[in-house]
Amino acid sequence: MDKGNKGWWEFPRWSDVYEQGTDEYIEKAFATRSQGNQISCPCCTCHHRYWYDRNDIRDHIICNRFVPRNDESFHLRRMSPEREAEDLQHDEPSNVNDGIEELLYNALREGPNEEAKKFLNLIEEGQQELYSGCKKMSRLAFTFRLYIYKCDYKLPDVAIAGLLEFFREVLPDDAMLPTSTHEAKKVLKLLGLDYKKIDACPNDCMLYWAEHANATSCHVCGTSRWKSKESDQNDNSNEKPRRIPSKVLRYFPIKKRLQRLYMCAETASYMTWHKYGRENDGLLRHPADGQAWINFDKKYPSFSNEPRNVRLALATDGFNPFQTMSIVHSTWPVILVNYNLPPWLATKSEFLMLSLLIPGPLSPRNSIDVYLQPLMKDVDDLWQFGLETYDASTNTRFDMHVALLSTISDFLGYAMLSGWSIKGKFACPCCHYEVDSVYLKYSHKFCYMSHRKWLDSDHPWRYNKRSFNGHIETRNEPVRLTGGEIEQLLHDFPNEFGEEQPKMRQDADDPNPWRKFSIFFKLPYWKHCDLRHNLDVMHIDKNMFDNVIGTLLAIPGKTKDNVAARRDLKNLREEKGLRWVPELEGKELEDGSEEFPTSMFWMNDDEKQLFCQTIKNAKLPQGYASNISRCVQVGDRKITGYKSHDAHFMMHYLLPIVAKETLSRHVATPIIRMSNFFKGIWKKAIDPQDLDNLQSEIVETLCQFEGIFPPAFFDIMVHLPVHLVEEIKLGGPVAIRCMYAIERYLRELKLDARNKGRPEASMAEGFLAKECERFVARHLSKSKGPSKGPSVHPNQTSTPQKFLPKLGHPIKGRGKTSKKKQVGTMIDHTTWSQAHQYVLFNCDCEEVERYIK
Repeated sequence: MDKGNKGWWEFPRWSDVYEQGTDEYIEKAFATRSQGNQISCPCCTCHHRYWYDRNDIRDHIICNRFVPRNDESFHLRRMSPEREAEDLQHDEPSNVNDGIEELLYNALREGPNEEAKKFLNLIEEGQQELYSGCKKMSRLAFTFRLYIYKCDYKLPDVAIAGLLEFFREVLPDDAMLPTSTHEAKKVLKLLGLDYKKIDACPNDCMLYWAEHANATSCHVCGTSRWKSKESDQNDNSNEKPRRIPSKVLRYFPIKKRLQRLYMCAETASYMTWHKYGRENDGLLRHPADGQAWINFDKKYPSFSNEPRNVRLALATDGFNPFQTMSIVHSTWPVILVNYNLPPWLATKSEFLMLSLLIPGPLSPRNSIDVYLQPLMKDVDDLWQFGLETYDASTNTRFDMHVALLSTISDFLGYAMLSGWSIKGKFACPCCHYEVDSVYLKYSHKFCYMSHRKWLDSDHPWRYNKRSFNGHIETRNEPVRLTGGEIEQLLHDFPNEFGEEQPKMRQDADDPNPWRKFSIFFKLPYWKHCDLRHNLDVMHIDKNMFDNVIGTLLAIPGKTKDNVAARRDLKNLREEKGLRWVPELEGKELEDGSEEFPTSMFWMNDDEKQLFCQTIKNAKLPQGYASNISRCVQVGDRKITGYKSHDAHFMMHYLLPIVAKETLSRHVATPIIRMSNFFKGIWKKAIDPQDLDNLQSEIVETLCQFEGIFPPAFFDIMVHLPVHLVEEIKLGGPVAIRCMYAIERYLRELKLDARNKGRPEASMAEGFLAKECERFVARHLSKSKGPSKGPSVHPNQTSTPQKFLPKLGHPIKGRGKTSKKKQVGTMIDHTTWSQAHQYVLFNCDCEEVERYIK
């Protein structure tokens, strides 16, 4: 159909324009997609469900009105009132059901759409033999593997061109080889395996994007777009000047990447797991079990009625790509987590979708909103307009809509994404303006206490003055700010980015905790999300363990019980009338010096050595944690150098044992209760009836800590556990909403940063190479391409175990092997059981069943 006649179907059906457009459409349709002199009828009654010949198709279009199959403007635009009234005068009564028939058409669309056809045709063409008689590798697989090797071994384009020239000499003349790396990348772009480079202001003020795409300097600070003005000058005027941008953002478009998930039959079936595969046994196993998901479905029923609509979470964190602390560099990738998938797949690296690579060398801080603009534009379009997508599992088409429900980050990233300052008087974003904070004069920081507000109204501790701060607690726990309340507060907030952005640090007398009006509120549904930002349990777990271990062992620089902390006790009593742990207050001697009594958690050197020795001698199952014994220095009575997962394991299993053996019962009991609390919230399946008990457990534990440790112990990370149970009720188990999977993914990106001069560029190319590997594994199952890690093959019926890592390791022979051929080897029962378990966990079901039968 000629573009000049686009929209002919909106004219009255008795007009010449409508009749001429009908004839042109029929001629083109029968020339391109006829089967047996018939095509599917596009009228309002048939909706492409029935096939007729040329004359019947023309009569149907003239009588029943034409429905454009792929033209989105038909669904978005409306005819003018004059045309509609004029057309209705000649309409038949059957047209009053056009709206219902259009809905039926949208529900009954079958077969791939145009985008999917291009995708499938390209794969089908790529499955052709590399040369006549080649059975080992297809043309497309060769292109992918060539690009993968280029990235893995850092081969320049000149080396690839030389290899291709060599292959042409060796292989037959009919070999279909790409001519260069540029041609290979063209194939990747057609499949959606590419990224866009968007120049940015070096001061993080703006992007040279959209209406500012052709600007040469920043409209905020005036800084040049290019690295040096000298590069603009060129002695030879005939040559185009080569300009190098000062800063480049790399954006990986998400639309085609989301469509590819549905173009593979098996991954498409997993995309509806949250609706059809999830167990409805009342336990919390997935974010779909949380109250925030349920409330969102009630608010937007049209979105929830289509289970194939995608729900995402945005995760980000900064890291140093140089793997050394001597160079200050912070790169911030933005990663999307797919909540449609089951829990054992959603956090796997192959299903984590890298969308942005924000370049260093400094953290973007509040200006991260500047870099999120391209992603937010696509997410907003996918919510409002959708994207026609082919579902390979059902061979149907549907309009895929996307919603961004929450963010995942550490506490620093929480501040960057939400705009709430996490330092100073109002550091807790959940308690907001009702947080109880006290400034410690000698420790030079705020402490966050008064956890009795979360106790039941009739709890006796509320009226216990002596064991707490000397006051009765009658207040109730704070209620979170809703999205609508935040939008009203910050509706006219003046966002300032770049050099003008406010610092993250907050003064003691600053009453305003907001630093910006977050870009997420541009999404029309964001204010209705109940859990917009997740508290990261991984970092809370580790910081809680750090405070406890550092204070118990009195590790210099980590202990919260020092001279400044003891002086703060006296200062709080004298200036604010708060009597926290009065038995720890110091006494002034006649010579002017101070004497501080020992605390109830004090341990002598022998007890500290026993504490450390018990942890060092612990024998752990393989894969549970790293070598924790290397972190324990028994002689120095220190535990240092452990990672987050090591702290996680010691908190759950080792700390209760050593606390019971070395500390008094009054101190050991709350520490054991704290360990049990964190162990309880990390379960994969949580009974909602247990959540109230967990909440009372952590509140009473923190209240007990208030009577044991000085106020300096209670930094913001010790206060945040009181909000974790509420977030579990809203968002489900913490394992799918924490930073463990993101940290593992960042390690992969860090290994891809091989070019130290351009770390973000090498990370982007490395990510594309991994995408190619996964593409080969999913869509080119016949090829023998490399595969690093779990993958989904469309022609196989896999089980969840296929995506799990291998368990155990093969038993290696010991000693020298005999030259004689051994017929068999006798092994003990334990070794036989281990080998039997290894086979069952790491072999395909079909291989095992052959021997069982």
